[in-house]
Amino acid sequence: MMTNTRRLKRMTRNRTKVTKMNLTSLMDVFTILVFFLLVNSGSVEVMEAPKQVTLPESMVEEKPRETVVIFVSPDEVLVQGRAVIRVSEILASETATIEPITARLEEISQRVVGPKTRSVAKSQEVTILADKSVPFTVIKRIMTTCTGEGYGQVSLAVVQKPADIAAT
Repeated sequence: MMTNTRRLKRMTRNRTKVTKMNLTSLMDVFTILVFFLLVNSGSVEVMEAPKQVTLPESMVEEKPRETVVIFVSPDEVLVQGRAVIRVSEILASETATIEPITARLEEISQRVVGPKTRSVAKSQEVTILADKSVPFTVIKRIMTTCTGEGYGQVSLAVVQKPADIAAT
C-alpha cells in the first residue's frame, strides 16, 4: 500500500506540472520577420502615371530612382503632384524657361521635411512623364527650365514593352 501511495503522489505531482513555453525566441523570430518584410517592401518603386497621360513605349532595363516628378498631360503640367501651368500657355509664351515650373522647383529644393524628400531634393534629377501627344517643343522647354534650375539629369518615363514585341 505504501508504494501505491508514493506512486500516486508522484504521478499527481507530474500531472499537475504545466510546461511553460518560452516566448522570447518566438518573439525574436517574428520581429526579424517584420523588419525583413518592411525593408524589402520599400525597395519596390513603381511610378503610376495619371489616367490622362499615355506614356510612349520603350525597352528599359534599369528601374527609376526617386526624383522630382513632372507630369505633362495634354492639358496641364504638374510638378510633384501640383498643377503649375497649362500646356497651351507654354505653347503661347516665347520665353525659353517656364517661370511657374522654376518657382515650384525652387520650393521643392527649399522645403525638405524628411529623409525621402531630402533624397528627392538633393538628387538633382527630374523624371518627366509626358503624354505622347504633347509636342516635343513643350517637353524641350520643360527640360531647359529644369537644367536652368540645376537639375542636370533629366529622364523621360516610358512604358516598358514586353521583350517578344520589342524584338520584332
